[in-house]
Amino acid sequence: MELIQQLVNGVSLGSIYALIALGYTMVYGIVKLINFAHGDVFMVGSFVGFYAITVMDLSFIPALLLSMVTCAIFGVLIERIAYKPLRNATRIAALITAIGVSLLIENGLIYVRGAQPEAYPNNVLPMDKLDIFGVSISSQSILILSVSIILMIILQFVVHKTKIGKAMRAVSFDSEAAKLMGINVNNTISATFAIGSALAGAAGVIFGIYYIKIEPLMGVLPGLKAFVAAVLGGIGIIPGAMVGGLLLGIIEALVSAAGYSLWRDGVAFIVLIFILIFLPQGLFGKNRREKV
Repeated sequence: MELIQQLVNGVSLGSIYALIALGYTMVYGIVKLINFAHGDVFMVGSFVGFYAITVMDLSFIPALLLSMVTCAIFGVLIERIAYKPLRNATRIAALITAIGVSLLIENGLIYVRGAQPEAYPNNVLPMDKLDIFGVSISSQSILILSVSIILMIILQFVVHKTKIGKAMRAVSFDSEAAKLMGINVNNTISATFAIGSALAGAAGVIFGIYYIKIEPLMGVLPGLKAFVAAVLGGIGIIPGAMVGGLLLGIIEALVSAAGYSLWRDGVAFIVLIFILIFLPQGLFGKNRREKV
């Protein structure tokens, strides 16, 4: 029963990683950029949700939507200001810029509001315990997992059934050909950043409700773990990011259940090392030969 409880915890945590990883994988799939500022967008979303709940007195769903809209706008601003001028620059220039944007967001927030942590109220979602087949599961975990799954289903619908989704897939496959077919590549890239950032904002609110404590540097470790999840599933592949996030959450929970909770952060990077050595294309990726 303890194992099932830990698996439930792992899936809840993994759904948060999956939501963040989707932003990494979508942006990489289109512009081949590892957006290391993405973890800080997640952090901003968490603070927007916190102030929406405590200052504006909003309930969970309105706070979640406000955080997603704010982070979507924030993601587009980052793309237009920091990344768009480097569209034709070298990969390393864009990567260094992403790290710089990450540090700017973290230290900018510390400058504006200070470095002190905040705590989400513990009554945002009901804390009832549900007994399912002898396993006690909190209703909060079920609600969080449900919201995450709904957001992932909506994303799949947007990518496969809408005009902007078709444009995103076309740009991902061949941006030059997409441009010749009349697709506005710049707007499509901005839309990708907006959607990925909105999902990170949702993950920030869910994380705050689940773990209570938030602070300006909180995006660093979950951001890196979500990147590991994206690589695990196959960077640039949306279903891979979902599966990679869930798997990583379950692995962490099982490590904690085995009594090695001090290793729960390190295990993500051990997974990354093994993936890069034995399966560099990820679980859902394909081997591609490149002419040199």
